[in-house]
Amino acid sequence: MRRLLMLMTPLAMMACSGAERLSRLGDPPEMASVTNPTADPRWRPVSMPMPNPQDPPLANNSLWRPGSRTFLRDQRAATVGDLVTVLVSVADEAELENSTVRGRNNSEGMGIPQMLGLQASYPRLFPAGIDPSRLVEANSTSGVNGNGQIRRNETVMLRVAATVTQVLPNGNLVLMGRQQMRVNSELRDLTIGGVIRPQDIGSDNTIRHDRLAEARISYGGRGTISDVQRPRTGQELLDIILPF
Repeated sequence: MRRLLMLMTPLAMMACSGAERLSRLGDPPEMASVTNPTADPRWRPVSMPMPNPQDPPLANNSLWRPGSRTFLRDQRAATVGDLVTVLVSVADEAELENSTVRGRNNSEGMGIPQMLGLQASYPRLFPAGIDPSRLVEANSTSGVNGNGQIRRNETVMLRVAATVTQVLPNGNLVLMGRQQMRVNSELRDLTIGGVIRPQDIGSDNTIRHDRLAEARISYGGRGTISDVQRPRTGQELLDIILPF
């Protein structure tokens, strides 16, 4: 019964996946509605190491506000709900190559010619013709020869507006943004999140992605083209459970 349940579980999962695809047969992927990112059950407030709180310096008869860069109103994002444009420009290229060669030879031998005067009883205990000095002999040989090579070339250039979801005690801003675009039956989904310093925001209210701490950038898609590029559910299942 237990083996039957183990066999039926992956089949049920594949059936659910197939039913979900059949339910949207002929329809393009649905776009997510615009929602409050903090209302997502998976959203959690960010907690970062903070410096000790300090009172801002006070100056009598001064028009300067601590944290401002101008006497006029600052148009850059500063509070929860403000928007800031994140410029994603990734041009990575990496090439790795490894080679490993390993070999080992072992030889073991053991004998008991004499032990407590029992050598006279060896003919009765062991088959005829046994040599007490060569009771155990073992030999083993192992070898490993492995080569690996990785070549990666990635170029991504995007602009996405993110919302300030939290202001940390030291003034840093927590961002979260999502952008979806559907062309024909293919949906492209971009999500971005991280922590930035207000000082790194440009005068045009933009910031580069490499200024985000704890950056989380995801760019993918789903639809007819993505479905063809993914392996079938049965292939993924066999890749997981097969030990060969």
